[in-house]
Amino acid sequence: MAHHHTPQQDLAEGFWHGHGNHRHPEPDRNGRAFVIAIALNITFVVVEFAYGFIANSTALMADASHNLSDVLGLALAAGASILARKAANERYTYGLRSSSILAALINAMLLLVTCGALGWEAIQRFSHPPLVAGVTVTVVALIGVIINSFSAWLFFKGSQSDLNIRGAYLHMAVDAAVSVGVVMAGVAIVFIDWNWLDPAVSLVIVTIVIIATWEFLRDSVRLALDAVPPHIEVAAIDAYLREQPGVADIHDLHIWGLSTTESALTVHLVMPDGYPGDAFMEDIRETLHLRFLIHHSTIQIEQGTVSHLCSLE
Repeated sequence: MAHHHTPQQDLAEGFWHGHGNHRHPEPDRNGRAFVIAIALNITFVVVEFAYGFIANSTALMADASHNLSDVLGLALAAGASILARKAANERYTYGLRSSSILAALINAMLLLVTCGALGWEAIQRFSHPPLVAGVTVTVVALIGVIINSFSAWLFFKGSQSDLNIRGAYLHMAVDAAVSVGVVMAGVAIVFIDWNWLDPAVSLVIVTIVIIATWEFLRDSVRLALDAVPPHIEVAAIDAYLREQPGVADIHDLHIWGLSTTESALTVHLVMPDGYPGDAFMEDIRETLHLRFLIHHSTIQIEQGTVSHLCSLE
């Protein structure tokens, strides 16, 4: 069962627990964009894969599979966004914010598995390049450019202030660029009859996705292991806390990601003169939020009369 402190207990025990003035997205803020983008991309994935099979184009099938993984990513992001708004309870005292981290991790692994299968298929086709219907490839890929560009536009506004939405926007923008590459391959096949260009473009697509996914996977694993989010400078926070008046030392400074957009911090401040008052603590909490992007902070005050060793060190 979760351990709750009353305000009086917090003062007596020297704890200060603060939340940043962050706001969670309203339920319908990006919901419509997710629904439209997912519906459009699911429809296009079916059409693109079918015509890729008919046209004997691994480039189209590779792009369709990549788009499918992005649909799954959008669905996972939308689901995680909903779960992240669930209130904390006695079992999940931080709520379900970390579901966004799990969604990112699963999406990254799915992308890598898909890339492996498509890359192997493209390599096998290099020795005997099949005849490809260049006109079909060009038309279908051109439709993909339009759909992916429109999907990216749906997330453009939200991408300015929300990292999760920015990820969705970038995925759609990259897809539009990849579809442009498939269009170019289709045009070359029509006019130059270079059928080997189709598996070559497939490998280029796979390489681009792997490069982007590897960084995505690395960041997801780090967040899942409670690493400090990459945009937060631990040394700067450490220095800021130590320079506060009355602070003789600090220890047990821990920072981790609550989700892909929120971070948390716990720390012990050694202050020989005792608890400095709510206003002092509120100033620290506000600075941690506005300057260092710490959304959820818990600070304990100690007078340093006993030695304290962190059990994690």
